[in-house]
Amino acid sequence: MRGQSIIMAAAAADIAQNFLRQLGCKVEILGFTTSSWRGGKSRIRWERSGEMEKPGRLCDLLHIVYRSAADTRISSLNYGLKNMLRPDLLKENVDGEALEWASERLFKRDETSKLLLVLSDGAPVDDSTLKANGPYYLIRHLAQVISRLESDERIHLMAIGLGHDVGKYYKISHRIDSSDQFGLGIIDLLKNDLINLNRNSGEKD
Repeated sequence: MRGQSIIMAAAAADIAQNFLRQLGCKVEILGFTTSSWRGGKSRIRWERSGEMEKPGRLCDLLHIVYRSAADTRISSLNYGLKNMLRPDLLKENVDGEALEWASERLFKRDETSKLLLVLSDGAPVDDSTLKANGPYYLIRHLAQVISRLESDERIHLMAIGLGHDVGKYYKISHRIDSSDQFGLGIIDLLKNDLINLNRNSGEKD
């Protein structure tokens, strides 16, 4: 994300974490991008090895912890999340592996109920990877990861599209197209989903 999209994402993340923390939830805010443009070291190694066909990912991932679940401070855009707005930080996006990383962090935690909320402004993109593997390589992997997580009873997955329809990927989703939809849109989605999550947990008990 860049420009208006990352501003929307930072505001959405701040609203979501404030709402969840008021309910007593532990919250982490994570980000993902690539460490460089046009593939970086991964692409260089591939080129030097003879450029084998269908090499897989050809970029170097950068996963970011903007706010750890162990952080008990009152979060705001004034400290941790301001790093999201750095123009030099965010580049390209490999969504599938980012979801795998975020879910593994959740699985290691002791809390019984685990919710993973994704903020997205578009499909995964890394030019080096897509040119070598085909235009749908990263989308197919993302769909596989989403399907696996949505069928995993240990975690509850949902997504918010920032000017982008994420409903074609995620079963539980909401689209936000303007800043005046932030507050109610995000809180309504979280509230309804948490109610369903608690109801399902009660049925299992």
